[in-house]
Amino acid sequence: MNVENLRNCFDEMVVYKDLKKSNFFNSLSLPSFMRDWILKKFEDEEGNFNTEQVAAFVKKYLPKKEDWNAIKNQVIVENERVKFLAKVSVDIDIKTGGISFSLPDFGLSSKDTIIEEVVWSVCKDDLIREHETWGMVELGYRAPDEYDWSFNYNRKSTQGKDGKQGKIKLVSFKTFCPYQIDLEYYKDTRNEFTIDEWIDILLGAVDYNAAGYGNDEEKKLTMLTRLLPFIEKRLNLIELAPKGTGKSYLFGRVSRYGWLSNGGVMSRAKMFYDQNKKIEGLVAGNDFITLDEVQTISFTDVDEMRAALKGYLESGIFTVGNYEGTADAGMILCGNIKKETMDADGFENMFEELPAVFHESALIERFHGFIKGWNIPRMNDDLKISGWALNSEYFCSIMHELRNDMSYRAIVDELIEVPDAADTRDTEAVKRIATAYLKLLFPNVREPGDISVREFKRYCLDRARKMRDTIKYQLGILDEEYRGKDIPVFTVSTKYEKQV
Repeated sequence: MNVENLRNCFDEMVVYKDLKKSNFFNSLSLPSFMRDWILKKFEDEEGNFNTEQVAAFVKKYLPKKEDWNAIKNQVIVENERVKFLAKVSVDIDIKTGGISFSLPDFGLSSKDTIIEEVVWSVCKDDLIREHETWGMVELGYRAPDEYDWSFNYNRKSTQGKDGKQGKIKLVSFKTFCPYQIDLEYYKDTRNEFTIDEWIDILLGAVDYNAAGYGNDEEKKLTMLTRLLPFIEKRLNLIELAPKGTGKSYLFGRVSRYGWLSNGGVMSRAKMFYDQNKKIEGLVAGNDFITLDEVQTISFTDVDEMRAALKGYLESGIFTVGNYEGTADAGMILCGNIKKETMDADGFENMFEELPAVFHESALIERFHGFIKGWNIPRMNDDLKISGWALNSEYFCSIMHELRNDMSYRAIVDELIEVPDAADTRDTEAVKRIATAYLKLLFPNVREPGDISVREFKRYCLDRARKMRDTIKYQLGILDEEYRGKDIPVFTVSTKYEKQV
């Protein structure tokens, strides 16, 4: 890959990452998006940075959960203002019109906070853009005997009660992503690279060294398949892989838009909607939910969770009691697989070790595709990026924005010829996966004629069909009703078959 071309095209969105030799950032335990944000802030043109400056910044502005009492002491007792990076969510009270916020990573709930009108008028555009927003928060304290009459001028119902309560207030907020994402520029810039160069760029963007894979394109593409739920709404995948192939890292440490569960107990309330707290669950605030080490996850009520999952995976709608909600988060099941169970064609029973909740064909059918994680090599130093690469924070923001671009699905609908009597779920799965591949590998495609039939078949359609094929075969093992019912052959429309 031509590094100079990468730097010329993406300019300040390229940073020097040295995961192979440097343990500095490992010692700070920062996720990739946070690390690259800091690198962008402190690196010079040659990729050098002062470790003492970075360490001091992290200590000051990236507190840990155990620092929360110290922060409260500064804000409430010492009456100081405190700035730090955090994830923020906003709540607007329908009855009173009051605006509050929560810091979920520190357990600070909206009932103990307030955003006064003068602050809200300045910060609202950034704070309401997402369900949860990363940024630099500045906290202060409004004591019980204080009252902002201007803020509550027309809200008489809150004056007496609200005026007697101490509140942590938001003094200022600066979004974590201060630059504008230019999707059109990103799409156009893809034209400057070959498909091989682009695959290598994508690997570098998520901290992997493309050279470590040699010339094995299949291993590279299998690794990148993990990114499909990052870039396409409600894409549901299952991956089984040997230990040490980097599942937890990619799904849990690269993007700020996803959520990773490492075993433990999962409830319907946590995943979808908590009736007692009246708050939506994980699916509402994330682009994807990854249940890692899925064999070790237990569910508080198997039947309840299975019913909720089936409805959500099918339509994106979840119903809990009288509450009905919608969300766009994809669902990914990740588990380890024994070496003797790995099969290149997926002909072994690979789902036998999954929790009982997933031993039902009607639920498994709602997962669109299967990632053969055994095609991904075990993590080693040669696979760690050491060089110039796309900023992970920038790249994940691009993928997040591309989720809303429906033009790629329209192109896929135009290109794919659906066989007669094709099963609706098979068709949707193939098209959804093909759309995600198109966004990831060919973001420059604006209309069907912009991509050759050969490349569309090789990198999008054929891979999507194989991923669905494995799910369908495993369904046949689980339930004889599906046995022998392979998905039909999806082809490119004859309208484009001569396209080169």
